[in-house]
Amino acid sequence: MPTAVHGTLAAHGRNGRPLPILSPPSPSSRPETAMDATARPEETGTHPDFDGMFQIVTSFWVARTVHAAAELGLPDHLADGPRTAAELAVATGTDPRSLTRLLRALAGVGVLRSDTEGRYTTTLLGDTLRSDVPGSLTSFVQMELGEAHHATWGKLVDSVRSGEPVFERAVGKKIWQFFEDTPAMSAHLGKAMTGLTAMVADAVLNVYDFGPHERIVDVGGGEGGFLASILAAHPRAHGVVLDLPHVVAHGRERIEAAGLADRCELVGGDFFEKVPEGGDLYTMKWVLHDWDDEAAVEILRSCRRVMGEDARLLVVDTVVPDGDDFSPSKIIDLNMMVLSGGQERTADEFRRLLSAAGFTLTRILPTRSPSSVVEAVPAPLA
Repeated sequence: MPTAVHGTLAAHGRNGRPLPILSPPSPSSRPETAMDATARPEETGTHPDFDGMFQIVTSFWVARTVHAAAELGLPDHLADGPRTAAELAVATGTDPRSLTRLLRALAGVGVLRSDTEGRYTTTLLGDTLRSDVPGSLTSFVQMELGEAHHATWGKLVDSVRSGEPVFERAVGKKIWQFFEDTPAMSAHLGKAMTGLTAMVADAVLNVYDFGPHERIVDVGGGEGGFLASILAAHPRAHGVVLDLPHVVAHGRERIEAAGLADRCELVGGDFFEKVPEGGDLYTMKWVLHDWDDEAAVEILRSCRRVMGEDARLLVVDTVVPDGDDFSPSKIIDLNMMVLSGGQERTADEFRRLLSAAGFTLTRILPTRSPSSVVEAVPAPLA
């Protein structure tokens, strides 16, 4: 059965593996680029924005530089205090001169900083790549910027031409099979999803009141991280996580460690076939974006069949805005297109999708993360 992403923060494939999703910085934190321009040169009388385009193109180099920092574990090596390039070269088994050049570049983009004695430390930005901080992004960086994803994005034009995902064409196997066959990347996937789920759960809790709900069913909930965050914030609520048997098996230790074993049930199953009954709130985080419309409607109908008329549905996904302004959702959408054939959706596309499955969209709540909360209620059955 398919499940929700990375019930980790990503999307899942048919075997329940979460699929990674791109989570770029918010517009307020990104550098100004040509994407900020709203008028063509001929309309303003200015020259083409070569500087802006250069910055866009070379952002690829910056991303790979950050990947190298994560791969070498540089932020972890700096966790205990400043170190020189020579000391870091010994610790990482790298060429001192080449490493010095890498460190200089990382300092130039704000990941590290140097002092007058040539010692390096991390910044608040670089601390996100330390493996010992809650919500660490180091595994996310290694997964999204690793060779498999890099090769897949190299075939973006092929995906546009064919209308099909190209991960298998680039890597030689489907994405969930790749993670199953590659233990190191599978481990990065699990860690990345844990951190990303924590971030999005906090953002959702800030905009949606779960207080009135007593039994929450998280469909495709992975190892239970998202539901655990909700239950921890609402002690009266109980919950059920549905995902593939081998996926929820990994979540039992997490739920017990959180002290939620008496309020959270983990159920192995297939959400295409049957969803647990009796919930007054059904949640799906990063599930629908992993599927085309036909499969997404099938998942939603599976939920609708067991929901009472007073129950509610929450879909946590990015919502693609209208217009030309930058939105992370537009880039995440391309990531899903090349990886799994999934998609991000506009508000109108969500409305039509939900209606086809027997729901009425009631509201969409943006969060401080790239994801929004899409709320729906059952439409009267014919």
